[in-house]
Amino acid sequence: MISYEKLWKAMKERGVTQYTLIKKYGVSPGQITRLKRNESVSTHTIEMFCKILNCDVGEIMQYIPDETNDL
Repeated sequence: MISYEKLWKAMKERGVTQYTLIKKYGVSPGQITRLKRNESVSTHTIEMFCKILNCDVGEIMQYIPDETNDL
């Protein structure tokens, strides 16, 4: 599973709110919802967040292995 828990921490540290993402950067509320649910998002979305937060991918997301190793 990919977790975006680090994203919310990075946003808080940089003073970026969900409102700012939507109004200033044009991020759709649907994308924010997908990230909150740790659902799949495009690499374009990840790149956009890295640009907004001026950070590396590893600062906003991490891989957490599932309990089962099924692919």
